[in-house]
Amino acid sequence: MGQLRRKVLPFSALVGLSRLKLALILNGVNPRIGGLLVSGSKGTGKTTLVRAFAELLPEVDVVEGCRFGCNPNQQDALCPDCQAKVDMGETLSSKKRPMRVVNLPLSTTEDRLIGALDIERVLSEGIQALKPGILAEAHQNVLYVDEVNLLPDHLVDDLLDAAATKVNVIEREGISISHPSDFVLMGSMNPEEGELRPQLLDRFPLHVSVGSEYSIEERMELVRRNLAFEQNPDAFMRNWEPEQNELRQQIIDARALLPDVVLSDTQLRAIAMATDALEVDGVRPDIIISKTAITLAAFLGRKEVGIKDLQLASQLTLSHRTRRGGLLEPPLPSEINEAITKAHNVAQKQDRRKSPTQTPPEKQSDDSKSSGRRMSGGKFGRQDTFAEMSMGEKGKKKLRRK
Repeated sequence: MGQLRRKVLPFSALVGLSRLKLALILNGVNPRIGGLLVSGSKGTGKTTLVRAFAELLPEVDVVEGCRFGCNPNQQDALCPDCQAKVDMGETLSSKKRPMRVVNLPLSTTEDRLIGALDIERVLSEGIQALKPGILAEAHQNVLYVDEVNLLPDHLVDDLLDAAATKVNVIEREGISISHPSDFVLMGSMNPEEGELRPQLLDRFPLHVSVGSEYSIEERMELVRRNLAFEQNPDAFMRNWEPEQNELRQQIIDARALLPDVVLSDTQLRAIAMATDALEVDGVRPDIIISKTAITLAAFLGRKEVGIKDLQLASQLTLSHRTRRGGLLEPPLPSEINEAITKAHNVAQKQDRRKSPTQTPPEKQSDDSKSSGRRMSGGKFGRQDTFAEMSMGEKGKKKLRRK
C-alpha cells in the first residue's frame, strides 16, 4: 500500500525563515553537503518548512526493482543483490525518481531502524530474508528526525554508524548483512527540551537557529496564507505553482552549474586559516564550508566563489560546532565574518608573494552585486535578498525599517 501524502503549504508560500530556506535549498542543489540541523523554540515553523521542502527535492537514479534504491552509477556502493547481477555480467536497468523525506519517529525500534533478519531464512535465501528498515528507505533520500535531541541513545549509535560509513550493517547470531545507506541527515530540536550528544551534533553539516521574531506585517501575512490554505488547499497550491516551478528550475540550473564553480587556492587557504584561528575542532568543517560556498555561488548563478559566499557558508557550518576540544562555545557570526575577512586578506598577500609576476586579482565585482541579488523571482524573491539572509531575521528587520 502507498503512503498517505498530506497536503502541506508550498515552500515558496511560507513567510520568513530566509536563512533556513536557503540552507534547505543548498542541500537540494548539492546533497553531498549532507544535511542540516534546525534549532528553535516550538511553533516557529521548523518542521513545516522541512516537510514543505520535500516537494522541491531533485531526482536521483535508482536500479529498477532494487529494494534498497541503489544508484546504478555508483558501482562501489551496491547492495549484494545488485552486485551479484553485475558480477554475472548483467546490466542494471535504471530509472529516475524524486528524492523524498523519510521520517524517523522517536518511538522507532532498533529492528525498524536498521532492518530485521530471519536467521533461518538468511541461511537459505541470503539477503532476500532481510526486511529493510528505515536506513534502507533513507538511501538516496532525506532522513528527517524531529526532536532529534530526544532520540534514544541506542538509535543514535546506529544512526551515527550509518552516517559515518554510508553503509548499514545488520548483525545477528554471527551473521552479517550490509547495504548502502547514504542519506541527507536533517533534524530539528527545541534546545529547551535538552541538548544533543556532541557526536551526533558534529554529524550535522549545517545549522540554523530560528526564532519567532516576525514583524507585525509578517505575522498577519502568515495567518492570511494559513487560512487561505485551510479553506481551499488545491486552489492555494495552484496559485503558488508558478513560484514553486521557478524555484525548482533554479535548483536544477544550479545543479548543472555546480561542477563549473571555481574555489581558488586563495579561498581554500582562507578557509583553513579562519577555522584554525577560531580553534574549530577537526577538519570536517573546512570541507563543509568549501562545499557550501561552491553550492551557494552556483545557486546565485556564478562560476566563482566570492568572500560573501565564504562568510555565509562559514556561519552555517560553524554556528553549532565546539572549539578547542569543547572548551569554547561556537563562534558568533561577527567573529566568523571577521576571521574569514582577515584570513582572506592574508591569503591573498601570501599568494601574491608566491606569484610576483602575476597581476593581483581585482576585487570580485560579483560580491557587491550578489549582496542585493534575489534568491528567485515572484513572491519568494520579493521578500528574501542575499543581504537579508546574511544578516538573519533581526538584521533583516532593521534593514526594512530604514
